[in-house]
Amino acid sequence: MLDPGNSTNEDLPVIPSKRYFTIGEVSELCEVKPHVLRYWEQEFPQLKPVTRRGNRRYYQRHDVMMIRQIRSLLYEQGFTIGGARQQLSNEDNKPVKNNNSEVIKQITAELEDVLKILNA
Repeated sequence: MLDPGNSTNEDLPVIPSKRYFTIGEVSELCEVKPHVLRYWEQEFPQLKPVTRRGNRRYYQRHDVMMIRQIRSLLYEQGFTIGGARQQLSNEDNKPVKNNNSEVIKQITAELEDVLKILNA
């Protein structure tokens, strides 16, 4: 299920419209095991989930998008950890660019949720 070799970011599930996600939820949304997420937190300074009591991690939407970007750099584009870190820091200095297909999938899912509520 969490084998990075079998899927691309295009195949990942749509991110639900929630404010915070647990590490287990992010693991499923990004198809990356929780221990890998914890490791990436140490390696990528841009990845800073909110921690609450008992050091529980709560990721926000931008964290999930960052994890998907890291996943793509490492598993799909073949970057090393250092190369991916450098690529992300270079992108921090560039204007923000959106992954249009991801945004469209997200908006479509949210509109379908609204339609279900209206039809109920």
